[in-house]
Amino acid sequence: MNVLDNFPEPIKLKKLMEIHALLNIVLCRDEWIRYHSFFPEWKDKTSMAKIDNGAGDHLFILFAPQGTIIKGFDHESKLSPYARDEHEIWPGIYERVPKELFGLLEDEAINNEDVTFCIWRKNCDLWWQKGKVEIPDGEEDGSNFLLGTIYQTPEDFVEFAKDYFDLTPSCLFEVYEMDDNFSSQFTHEGHLAFSEEVRTIRVLRVIYGELTKLKSLGLEDFKKKWGYDFPLEHYYRMSEAIANLRNLKSD
Repeated sequence: MNVLDNFPEPIKLKKLMEIHALLNIVLCRDEWIRYHSFFPEWKDKTSMAKIDNGAGDHLFILFAPQGTIIKGFDHESKLSPYARDEHEIWPGIYERVPKELFGLLEDEAINNEDVTFCIWRKNCDLWWQKGKVEIPDGEEDGSNFLLGTIYQTPEDFVEFAKDYFDLTPSCLFEVYEMDDNFSSQFTHEGHLAFSEEVRTIRVLRVIYGELTKLKSLGLEDFKKKWGYDFPLEHYYRMSEAIANLRNLKSD
């Protein structure tokens, strides 16, 4: 089955990518290892989502006022420029892409020449569009593979996360006491209050609880203390994510 047959419309897709990115932040401390990322204010009123599996395959999604465009690259696909003698882009991939959307790909960070498929959807379109590409028999352009890593149900994301992040049902949770509750000291400068093996869901609840305490300071006082705005949108999305995990546990 073609993954585009059930691919979400741009508004839902954007929300999914935001949730995916937030969960990646919660589950993975190292930014360079995260599979899904989201940049709400990438440039010129455009948001960018990125998928990078660390094995040479990637996906960029650009959400702009004029529409949404997705550029994917499967390094093992025969449609890859690196599989061709002249390193040329496979014919038809960018065929019929609207200029106002293709212009979003003209950025060094995206590298539009590394591509095996491209799909787009203008605001006036009723479905996703794709250029006329002749794919050799038995070959794939990577779209089913990469678009399939956008998980539309909590169950599917949990299965992915268990494998990619090597999750275990419990983790080591340590609490340190500092001279100042809002200290930025490294943990070795503080006093270890307690250390305990706890279930992952409990850790998430603790993190959420601490964020709630910071929020209760007031948004203005938080900014004065830390120098930046409280991540209110992500706070609410974390609340939704925890609610979804609770629902999964009860199912």
